[in-house]
Amino acid sequence: MWNELIGKIVIGIGVAFDALGCLGLLRLPDVYNRLQAGTKCVTFGTCGILFGVFLLKGFTGLGVKALIGIPFVLLTSPVGAHALARGAHIFGVKLWKNSVIDKYAEDRGDNPRL
Repeated sequence: MWNELIGKIVIGIGVAFDALGCLGLLRLPDVYNRLQAGTKCVTFGTCGILFGVFLLKGFTGLGVKALIGIPFVLLTSPVGAHALARGAHIFGVKLWKNSVIDKYAEDRGDNPRL
């Protein structure tokens, strides 16, 4: 009984974080900010949903698969977002005009204000 209630609450929190991540993808000004919102919110939200499914289903086939999926999401989502951001920077995608600092340009020795 308590596992079911806690599982549904955790799933609800995960869905809320996923919704906020999607909102960030729509509202933020440039690709770098959008990647940050998408990576952090959606990773946490998806892990919350998977953990909630585990709490609901327990150590069944579905529950164990959901539990195994959490480390994969935690490892692949940030790495993929970093690769996309690095590739966008290398190909010259400009930062938002009000961006304060550009660490990639500093590392290359370029002008930090693109």
